[in-house]
Amino acid sequence: MRPVDSAGAAEVPEPGLPLTDNAPQGASEEPAAAEAAGTPGPCRCWVCGNSPCGSGASQVGSLFVKKVQDVHAVEISAFRCVFQMLVVIPCLIYRKTGFIGPKGQRIFLLLRGVLGSTAMILLYYAFQATSLADATVITFSSPVFTSIFAWIFLKEKYSPWDALFTAFTITGVILIVRPPFLFGASAAGTDESYSVHLKGTFAAVAHAVFAAVTMVIIRKMGKSVDYFLSIWYYVVLGLLESVIVLFIIGEWSLPYCGLDRLFLILIGLFGLGGQVFLTKALQIEKAGPVAIMRTMDVVFAFIFQIIFFNDMPTWWTVGGALCVVASSTGAAIRKWCQSSK
Repeated sequence: MRPVDSAGAAEVPEPGLPLTDNAPQGASEEPAAAEAAGTPGPCRCWVCGNSPCGSGASQVGSLFVKKVQDVHAVEISAFRCVFQMLVVIPCLIYRKTGFIGPKGQRIFLLLRGVLGSTAMILLYYAFQATSLADATVITFSSPVFTSIFAWIFLKEKYSPWDALFTAFTITGVILIVRPPFLFGASAAGTDESYSVHLKGTFAAVAHAVFAAVTMVIIRKMGKSVDYFLSIWYYVVLGLLESVIVLFIIGEWSLPYCGLDRLFLILIGLFGLGGQVFLTKALQIEKAGPVAIMRTMDVVFAFIFQIIFFNDMPTWWTVGGALCVVASSTGAAIRKWCQSSK
């Protein structure tokens, strides 16, 4: 909801991380056709006017995660994996891609599945432990980590502009976390609620890091692995990881409230819908405009937090959001301009 949560959105490339070659036949025909035509497809987002960016769907899913009362974040992840598995299996059978993947790519698929599902669990925990706006803003730091990891592991260029965007993102995260040694006890708060807030923000940061590593792994695999096969590893290993963690912490329980059961179904629907819309947006529009419009997730998060939870964001959160959104938007515009040359 990275994605769509970032973990879920990790199946599609971020700006500045073009996929490698060796794509299966027909894997990129539709994007290429759209690029050549220079015009977006018929489906348009009411927000951006260009493509179905998926911002609304992903953030509505995040809202339902926050609204669920008696279900642990890990169990929510398990339910989402089951729902997506039911959708992915028929797609794999139809596309005849198999369920294991190319021999040389299996280790990367395993890493993609474990790290991506871990990012999903951390994201859901962050939504439950801290405010919707804070968690959403921090997850937008993922592209910055992606650039750093791509520079380290893939030897891609890391320019002074990237360093500037990184500094903006770190500043934004610090404003949201408000550590007492910088802001004092009065600004940060030292009670139990701040302790929970701190756990939530650390989970959101960890989600951004894991989602970034997942993106680099997908960048490494390139187009030689089918999109649905990548999701298959994501949901299977995510379900396995969630079940193991639930048994360890002893939190497994069916939701007693009928409303929570409805929310779990809607989380699966909107999570999948966000992935579909984001993928379609990247097929019919360049990655730069899509990434810019995804910052609407932050706007939706603030609106939902005020309307549904009667929780006014602090000025620290607003300032942090401006820093992170400025960083993400600046990086997207820069990559967009570079790709247009």
